[in-house]
Amino acid sequence: MVRARRPLKTVTGVSGGADVYAAAVDPARSTLDTAIEIARLAEEHRIDALFAADLLSFGKQGAIGAQEPLIFLAALAGVTSRAGLIATVTTTFHHPYNLARLFGTLDHVSNGRAAWNAVTSSLGEENYGTGELPSPEERYARATEVLEVTNALFDSWAPGALTPDGSGGAVLDPALVRPIEHTGEYFSVRGPLNIPTLPQRRPVQFQAGQSAGGVELGARFAEVVFTSLATLDDALVFAKRIRSRAAELGRADGLPLIFSSLHATYGGTEEEARRLAAERDENTDLEAGRRGLEDMLGGGVDLAGLPLDRPLPESLLPDVTAVNRRRGRAEIFTRLARSGKTLRELIVAAKDTGHWAEAGTVEQIADAIAERYDAGVLDLITLGGLADPRGREYVLDGLLPLLRKRGIVGEDYVGGTFRENLELPPLP
Repeated sequence: MVRARRPLKTVTGVSGGADVYAAAVDPARSTLDTAIEIARLAEEHRIDALFAADLLSFGKQGAIGAQEPLIFLAALAGVTSRAGLIATVTTTFHHPYNLARLFGTLDHVSNGRAAWNAVTSSLGEENYGTGELPSPEERYARATEVLEVTNALFDSWAPGALTPDGSGGAVLDPALVRPIEHTGEYFSVRGPLNIPTLPQRRPVQFQAGQSAGGVELGARFAEVVFTSLATLDDALVFAKRIRSRAAELGRADGLPLIFSSLHATYGGTEEEARRLAAERDENTDLEAGRRGLEDMLGGGVDLAGLPLDRPLPESLLPDVTAVNRRRGRAEIFTRLARSGKTLRELIVAAKDTGHWAEAGTVEQIADAIAERYDAGVLDLITLGGLADPRGREYVLDGLLPLLRKRGIVGEDYVGGTFRENLELPPLP
């Protein structure tokens, strides 16, 4: 089938998980080794972008955490030339002038491939001297100002401010470089940015967050919103909600694009895939899983000692409006708990953190992707597993060629910058 709409864009993760452990015990191995291998494979197979997540604490959302995404992706910029570079960076613990300089530099050193996945963070305050974690309302208010300031800084150089002088140098017209003179609730920034106009003018703006505050922030600023909802019905509701609000705010039609992660379990047959998924579930560390589920419920619930094969008592479920951490996930798992799932079932579900998960053959996984793509709620998708030879074979030799054959994924990059390759509408 040939589809008229924008092809589905593909993304793979390079955050530095397993390679962190490898480098910790093998001084001869760089923590970049695995990521470089994945990045080169991604470009060879025309995967559109590399994604770096971030974790700010030890032992809360991963045994170690993650390496700093901007530095990690700057290193990968030198071994790639086409793939976008998406860095997850918090607005809660960074100053907007520093963020503008960091992302501006990444955009320059990558020749226009930088993207910022803005998050407000639900962890890490113990490492930043802020006392208690600010409320979600305050975190999103700060995030709004951060994005306003960084965008103003990116735009503080007018077109033509820096032009070639004909002999290998450049001529600056200082009249075209303007202070932003920002004074707000959280920041005072005179500007202008001390980096020339970016290749993309602004990095592509991603945003992650499914709570009411996250939807409002994404509707206002995001060109791509990162989410992952377990069912098509939930994805349809979310996409309608955020795009309707974006339209009310005067955003371009179709924005924001929807970017979803997919946790896929592949098998040569449906039976093999279901067996592998069942084995994964059966091997769940139940005590660690309890702690993970407590986090999914907002961090204020104690599940110790509860029977595994009974539903959670209603009295333990949080008031989601009072949850201070990961409110969007708390909404999802509170709803799952009220549906009658047992504690064991909820612990297994928490392994995927409420994300979209599928088990099946390559054809069945492609069918599931096509269903969401055709429904208009999937514009970018994560294709994981490239660090594992088995997963790599299923994705690169099976799923990607099949999606291209069906006309869902494009055959090649379509632009020089990441913004052009995503086929985004012009910036305002």
